[in-house]
Amino acid sequence: MIKRIKLRTLLIGGCITLFFAVLMGRAFWLQVVQADFWQAHAEELWSTKKPLPATRGTITDRNGDVLAVDAPAYTVAVNPELLNKYDLQDEVVEGLGKVLGKDENELRDIVNAKKESGEYFTQREVRNEGWKIDQDLRDQVQAFIGELKEKHQDMQDVGIYIIKDQKRYYPKQSLASHVLGYLDREGKAVSGLEAFYDEQLKGVDGSIEYKRDGRGIEIPKASEIYTPAKNGDNLKLTIDYTIQYYIEQAMIEAYAQLQPISMTVIAADPNTMEILGMANMPTYNPNEYWADVDQKNFYNHAIKSVYEPGSTFKIVTLAGAVQDGLFNPNATYMSGSIRVPGQTIHDLKRSGWGEITYLEGVKRSSNVAFVKLGYEMLGPERLKTYVDQFGFGKKTGIELPGESKGIVDPVQQADFAAMAYGHGKLLVTPLQQIVAVSAIANGGKLMEPHIVKSITDPQTGEAQDTKPKVVQQILTPEKAKEVGTYLEQVVSDQKIGTGRHAYIDGYRIAGKTGTAVKVVNGQYDYTKQVVSFIGYAPVDDPKIAVIVLIDEPKDSELGGGTAAAPVFKKIVNQTLQYMGVPKKLEGGAADAQLKTSVTGPKVPDVGGLAVQQAKDKLTASGISYATYGKGTEIISQFPKAGSTLKTGQFVYLLTEKGSDINVPNLQGESLRDAMELLSVLQIPVTAEGEGYVVSQEVVNENGGRRVILTLEPPDKEEVSTDDGQTEDTGTDGGEGDGTGGNAVQDSP
Repeated sequence: MIKRIKLRTLLIGGCITLFFAVLMGRAFWLQVVQADFWQAHAEELWSTKKPLPATRGTITDRNGDVLAVDAPAYTVAVNPELLNKYDLQDEVVEGLGKVLGKDENELRDIVNAKKESGEYFTQREVRNEGWKIDQDLRDQVQAFIGELKEKHQDMQDVGIYIIKDQKRYYPKQSLASHVLGYLDREGKAVSGLEAFYDEQLKGVDGSIEYKRDGRGIEIPKASEIYTPAKNGDNLKLTIDYTIQYYIEQAMIEAYAQLQPISMTVIAADPNTMEILGMANMPTYNPNEYWADVDQKNFYNHAIKSVYEPGSTFKIVTLAGAVQDGLFNPNATYMSGSIRVPGQTIHDLKRSGWGEITYLEGVKRSSNVAFVKLGYEMLGPERLKTYVDQFGFGKKTGIELPGESKGIVDPVQQADFAAMAYGHGKLLVTPLQQIVAVSAIANGGKLMEPHIVKSITDPQTGEAQDTKPKVVQQILTPEKAKEVGTYLEQVVSDQKIGTGRHAYIDGYRIAGKTGTAVKVVNGQYDYTKQVVSFIGYAPVDDPKIAVIVLIDEPKDSELGGGTAAAPVFKKIVNQTLQYMGVPKKLEGGAADAQLKTSVTGPKVPDVGGLAVQQAKDKLTASGISYATYGKGTEIISQFPKAGSTLKTGQFVYLLTEKGSDINVPNLQGESLRDAMELLSVLQIPVTAEGEGYVVSQEVVNENGGRRVILTLEPPDKEEVSTDDGQTEDTGTDGGEGDGTGGNAVQDSP
């Protein structure tokens, strides 16, 4: 008996000992052998990592006007489980469908959405109509939620939620859309600068990691790991919003009238090759890129499309002949036709104009003249060298994705002859052409074009400025100037100059027309043409170069001089006046112009000063001023500090944002002064007529304002203000009220 008890005790003790041995072994395995694994698993359970999204960099024009920015957005979501529990599906489908404009059948599928297990989802986003909506639409959804809660007062949650989000916003709508590109709804950069600079713009997301208890509440004293977000870099473009606006308005009018396949305009500063404006038609609104837009609307023809340039390319041939001393403007040749190996080349007027000078041939855009200059005088090899030196056949290097390099591939002798007047195995982009003509305008330097002026790190404030880059010197300054005088006569000769429709009274314009017949099924189809005009102004001190290209205007009889030159004229006339470039007049008018161009004192910096302090400082310097806004201190000034004033020029002081200030009365102002003031207020302007402002109209357009000015010469009628009294000079604008300053402005 005792023996059995001992055996049982021994057995039980052995089992217990074995159990503890196994338990200790398991504990050793978990706590020692697998310690790292379980420690990491515990950290996962205790820790929460919350992302801190970076803010995408802002894109502005050269003056700081915002073109692309991150903005608050809202996403609408519903709770199918709750809606079905309280039988609210029909009300929500009907109400949200009306507010969001979403198909009710699609919305019904969302509010009844189930998991694979058969249970209803607790949250489903309403895509796409309710995804990343703006503030106005968000307020409408919130109002509908309020109506439901009012109707069902026993419910705090009616199953509709508004989730705060962010989206990319383009405040100027479709303006410069092909330059900017856009982000899709997933936040992916698709095209333009948004895609080219995506890595720099998007920045790096940060995070914060902290410990939490079993209920998910943060433990205050637990260690945190904080990685700050690095916001994206900001881009300042070379684009000028006002010039871009002038370009697009002129294009809209021409596009409606001519109904072409597409239209492209590029404006540049020929001295730096900064792009001042670039636009294509048709276009799109990057805020609503999905809204009933054809894919062709997204294509940036300015850098991607290639064309036979036609007669605008004759500038290259002319430049080469002048540089090599082969162009004698007074020498004569027989126009009409010329025979080259493999074909006979004709002028547009097949019978020609008889024996004419080479200068007349340039004015009339004679194909025969340029075949003789390029193919016979320069010769194929030398002509090809100049074509290469002007940058054709290779990319320009602009900061935009998808640039084409074009084609320069002459093989037969006839190809070289055709290339001399812009046809044959020669395809170029509009951007390559504006770079080439700018090389003539700036004294013979081929320069790399740029559309980004600077890139700024928002954390440090450090900016990387884009410097002008000379690729090579093609012409001597003297020869480039000589080419400009010949191109000026293409415009100024109002009898035979093909570019006469680009003539602007008071400004010296150099330019060249182009009409290139398109190839269809291997043959030239004279009903399908690409017409263009390219030029720069003023000839003696170039400020702007512009190309206008129109692909297949509806009237095939319209050439570059008739269709494209008037668009060039409108853009350049407005832009030069906006830039403050004075017109050169004759006689007494010239004397008056000279007087207004005399320089005065330098502008002091009054930014941040109280209004009265700023007034006193300007008065002490003998400077006329005008204040606008109802603020108490100066937030911006124009011209900027350090600028040299011309006699009679005002300094404009703003105490509020330009968008918050009423448009002042501009009657009696010169166009330059009116445009200068409106540019300070960031208000686009369209001018009709010449002289001084006699009336103005403010119109709402694309969510902003535009001013239409009507001008007449000063001898037509006496200029007065709306109240019939002579307007004081040197006074405050101040929404139309205020007291005058001590300085006096010269009367117009």
